[in-house]
Amino acid sequence: MKINQTVLKEFILVGFSVYPHAQTFLFAVFFCLYLPTLTGNLAIMGLTWMDRCLHTPMYLFLSALSFSETCYTLTIIPKMLADLLAKDRSISSIGCGLQMCFFLGLGGTNCMILTLMGYDRFLAICNPLRYPLLMTNMVCGKLVASAWVVGFFISVIETALIFRGSFCNSNLVKHFFCHMRAVVRLSCLDSDLTEFTVTVMSVSGLMGTFLIIILTYVFILSTVLKIPSAEGKQKAFSTCASHLTVVIIHFGFASIVYLKPEASGGDDTVIAVPYTVVTPFLSPLIFSLRNKDMKNAFRKVLGKKFLE
Repeated sequence: MKINQTVLKEFILVGFSVYPHAQTFLFAVFFCLYLPTLTGNLAIMGLTWMDRCLHTPMYLFLSALSFSETCYTLTIIPKMLADLLAKDRSISSIGCGLQMCFFLGLGGTNCMILTLMGYDRFLAICNPLRYPLLMTNMVCGKLVASAWVVGFFISVIETALIFRGSFCNSNLVKHFFCHMRAVVRLSCLDSDLTEFTVTVMSVSGLMGTFLIIILTYVFILSTVLKIPSAEGKQKAFSTCASHLTVVIIHFGFASIVYLKPEASGGDDTVIAVPYTVVTPFLSPLIFSLRNKDMKNAFRKVLGKKFLE
């Protein structure tokens, strides 16, 4: 029997249309979360650019993470907000592929930059004398560029695997964006094999970077415990607290999305909200509120008269 294959020109993002009475409320909530997210990340990038005291690898990595997260949220949230108020929730096939590619690529880039930030803290605490030689601004830039290249190299492969064939099921994507699991289920090819392949690739990248971060913190902890003074220990821990908090939130929410068993049930749309909306909202808050250098840079920009 021949399979009825259809060349789809567009997909329909079902998203939150299954909750018709809550869409206006959801729009207000997500919009109120998105504005501080965008403002916070832009503020971090702007302060890092303007204040020469922040032109160090630690803050260059933070600025790179803020830029990556800004692009990441722009890929998903504006379209989601528009769909919450619009009746037409369609997205072209090309647009869907691009959204998926950028979502996966930027998500992978975020994971790698967080790993690089952990490596930076490892060098600063465990090899303080050699740190200025090992981690220069030039090295930092090359590492960030490598994170982008690797992140998008993997995302292009995953997107190509999903879109390599035609789609013979309905064009209804049961998500608020072109999530790989939701789209691959519409494929005419062996969707189970494709879904397994791209999931293994994503989970391997996710768990691999997380394990590297854990390993760096094992070395950091062992070094900090050898510091004789309590003040020295507290100072060392304070430089890592914000990063470690964001890592736990980022990888914790991501693991819920990618490690959730298929048969466990639950609405994938709702489960993805913490990873795509809440995590980017919390990240700039945690990094800026717990950082004295960022606060000092902010005071310089505003001026004392605005703070009195």
